[in-house]
Amino acid sequence: MSAPDAGHASRRDGESGHPVTDEFAAMQRFRLDPFQLEGCRALEEGRSVLVAAPTGAGKTIVGEFAVHLAMREPSDKAFYTTPMKALSNQKFRELQDVYGPENVGLLTGDTNINGNARVVVMTTEVLRNMLYADSPALRDLRYVVMDEVHFLADRFRGAVWEEVIIHLPRRVRLVSLSATVSNAEEFGDWLDTVRGETDIIVSENRPVPLEQHVLVRGDLLPLFDDRAGVAAAQVNRELLRMRSGSGVAQENNRRLQAHRQGGNGGRGARFVHHGNPRRAERIDRPHVVDLLERATLLPAIFFIFSRVGCDAAVQQVRRSGLRLTTAEERAEIRRVVDERTRLLADEDLAVLGVWEWRENLERGIAAHHAGLLPAFKEVVEELFQRKLVKVVFATETLALGINMPARTVVLEKLEKFNGEARVAITSGEYTQLTGRAGRRGIDVEGHAVVQWTEGMDPQAVAALASRRTYPLNSSFRPTYNMAVNLIDQFGRPRAREILESSFAQFQADRSVVGVARQVKEAEASLEGYREAMTCDRGDYVAYSSIRRELSDLEKINRRDATAPRSLRDQRQKQIQRLRTSMQRHPCHSCPEREDHARWAERYWKLRRDTDRQRRQIESRTGTVARVFDRVVDVLEALDYVRAGEDGTATLTDAGRTMRRIYGERDLLVAEALRTRIWEGLDAAALAALVCALVYEPRRDERGAGEAGLPRGRFREALSATETLWQRLDDLEQDHHLPGSEPPALGLSQAMHSWARGALLDRVLTEADMAAGDFVRWAKQTIDLLDQLSLVADGELARTARAALDAVRRGIVAYASV
Repeated sequence: MSAPDAGHASRRDGESGHPVTDEFAAMQRFRLDPFQLEGCRALEEGRSVLVAAPTGAGKTIVGEFAVHLAMREPSDKAFYTTPMKALSNQKFRELQDVYGPENVGLLTGDTNINGNARVVVMTTEVLRNMLYADSPALRDLRYVVMDEVHFLADRFRGAVWEEVIIHLPRRVRLVSLSATVSNAEEFGDWLDTVRGETDIIVSENRPVPLEQHVLVRGDLLPLFDDRAGVAAAQVNRELLRMRSGSGVAQENNRRLQAHRQGGNGGRGARFVHHGNPRRAERIDRPHVVDLLERATLLPAIFFIFSRVGCDAAVQQVRRSGLRLTTAEERAEIRRVVDERTRLLADEDLAVLGVWEWRENLERGIAAHHAGLLPAFKEVVEELFQRKLVKVVFATETLALGINMPARTVVLEKLEKFNGEARVAITSGEYTQLTGRAGRRGIDVEGHAVVQWTEGMDPQAVAALASRRTYPLNSSFRPTYNMAVNLIDQFGRPRAREILESSFAQFQADRSVVGVARQVKEAEASLEGYREAMTCDRGDYVAYSSIRRELSDLEKINRRDATAPRSLRDQRQKQIQRLRTSMQRHPCHSCPEREDHARWAERYWKLRRDTDRQRRQIESRTGTVARVFDRVVDVLEALDYVRAGEDGTATLTDAGRTMRRIYGERDLLVAEALRTRIWEGLDAAALAALVCALVYEPRRDERGAGEAGLPRGRFREALSATETLWQRLDDLEQDHHLPGSEPPALGLSQAMHSWARGALLDRVLTEADMAAGDFVRWAKQTIDLLDQLSLVADGELARTARAALDAVRRGIVAYASV
C-alpha cells in the first residue's frame, strides 16, 4: 500500500474537477498511473469501477481511494474484502498504519477485531453471511472493495463473490479489482447490469518492465532476440538452435578450446545476452542462487510446484554453505523470529523445527507453502519484504495476492501436478507467477527466469510469456443455504429472477448469442427454400415430409433385416400407408416434382441443423434457475420449504435454521441437527465427527477406516451420519443434482486426540501431515463448531462450544493471533 508522503506530490497536469483525487494523489509516494487516476475519478463522480491490471501494477490504490472517500464523511463506512485470511491480515495492518487502529477492524471468521469500525477488512464469506443476516453493520456502508475478484472463477468458493455482488444494496459503490482477464468487458457489462453504472478500466502496462530469460547452464539468455533489426517478439535464435540441436558441434568445439587453454570449461556463471549456450544440463539450486546474487538479481522467488520440493530446495542451499546475509541482518532475523515464536511451548518449538527454520532464515533462505504454520508464513513474508530474506522457494499459492514482490522470479519447470496428472501451466498462471518480479520504486526492471529442461520448446515458452490474459468464467451454482436465504428474503419467484441475473447465467446467455444469430439466418434461408419448392398443386412441405419419412423407414427396414418378423410386418404396413398417402397427395402428380424435391432436400437438412441449435439454446438459457428449482425440490421433499399453490414458497422451522449453516455440507449438517443424531457426544467426539465433514482427503487417503477412532456413542453417531449422507445423496441424484462425497475419516483420530489435549508431536504423527495443514483443517473444524454452537439447541450447542475451545489451543490458537 502506498503510504502518505507529504514530501512528494503527484498531481495531474493542468486538470481540475476532481479535488479529492488530487488530494489523494498528492499523498502517495508514487505518481499515480493514468488507469489509477481514471479509477479514482470515476469513484469521486459516484460510479462503481472494475479495474483489471497486471500483478504489481498498483490496482489496489483505487480500492484505497474508496476507503479515503468513506473516511472523508462523518458516518460513511467501507468494507475491504479479500479471498484469503492472509491477505485480510496484511491489508488490515496496512490500513491501520494509515487511519489508526481505532478506525480499522478485521473479520475473518476466527478473528474479530474492532468489527464496528468505519473501515473493516474481511474475507468475502464474512460479507456474504452479513448480507444474508441483514447485519446492522451494513448501515452506512458506502463502499465495498472486492480485491482479487477474479477468484469468482474458483470452483469451490467462487459463488460467494457473485452472491455478494448481487445482494449488496444498490446504494453501495463497488470497487472490483482483478488480474488482467481477457473478458473484462463481458464481466464489466454484467456488473453494469446488476450494480448500475460501472466504469471498466483495463491496463495492460506493468509499472516495472519484465525481462524474460532462459537459464542455460551458467548463462542467462534472453528469451526474445534483442539485437538490432530483429522484432522484439522473435524468439532468441540461440535457443532455437539448441532446440534443433545445431549448436552441439559448436558447444563441443568451445569446450575443447577451453580445455586446451587450461580453462575451466565454463565453470561459474555469467550474466549475458548473447553467445552460444555452454551445456544444456540443469545446474543445481545453490549455483543458480549464486548466479543471481553475483548478477545482482536478488531477492528472488523460486516457484516449485510441490511442498516437498520447496523444503528440499532450502536444505540443498543450506548444505552448500551459501550465506546471503550480513551479521547485522542475521541478528535482526533472530530477533523477529524469537519475538514471533515466544508464545509457543518449548516442546512445540522442537516438534515444529523452529531452530533449523530460524537458521535457514538467518542464511537468507526460506520456503513458503501451505504446510507452514500461518504465522510462520507471515514471518517469511515480513522478512522478505524487509529484504532480510533473499531467496524464497514457494508453491504457486504465493502468487495469489500476497504482497511479496521480488527482483527476479525463477520457474524451474513449466508443468505441475494437478491432482491427477502432470499438466503444462497456462498463460494466465505464467503471468500470475512472473508478475511478482519487479518492485515498484526499487527496480528498473523485473526478471523472469525459466530454467532450461531437456526437450524444452522456446517457441512454447515465448507463447506463454506473450499471452497475458485468461478468461474469467463463473463457477456459480445455487446451494441449499443460498436457496433458503433467497426464499426467506425475496420469495421463490423473485429468487429465480435474482439467480437469472448471476454472471453464470449472463455468460450462458451470451454464449448462445452467436448460435441464436445462426438460427435467425437459417430461418431466412428456410423461408427461401419453402418459396423455391412452392407447388401450385398443394403443400409441398407436407408432401416432402411424407417422402422423407417413407425414405427413412425403408432404409431402416433394409438395414435391420434380422428383426423379428412381426416388427418387419408392422413396418411394412406403415411403409405401405405412407406410400399410399404420398401417391394420393396432389403434389405427387406435379410435373416439376423432382425440381421441388431438390429444394426440399436442402430445406430438411437445414431444418434438422436448426432444430439442433434451438435445443442447444434451450439447454443453456435459464440453467441456473433450473438448478435452483431442483435444489428447492429437495428442500420441499425434506420439509425445509413448503410450496404454495401460486408458486410461492415459505420456510419451515428447519429451513430457518438452515439459513445460518454455511458450507459444502449445509444440508447434511441441517438434517443431522434436525434428527438429533449427534446428541450425547462429548466435546472431543463432536470435534472428530465435525472434522470428518470438513476434511478433504488426498486421493490416496479415500476410504480410510475407523481404526483408532473412539467407540461407543461416537461410532453410533458416525454410523447414523453416514447413513444420513447416503440417503441425502440418493435424493440428490434422483433430482439430477451432483451429490457429495461421503464423510472423510482420515483426520478424525488426530482431531479427537488434539481435542483431548494430546501433545503436538503425537497428533501430527497420527495426522501424517505438516503442522500448517493440520492448523488449516482445525480452523475449518472450528468454523463449523462455531456455527453449531449458534444454531443447535441446548446441550449440543454447549458441547459444540466446548469442542471449539478444546481445538483452539496450542499452535491452532497461536495461528489465530
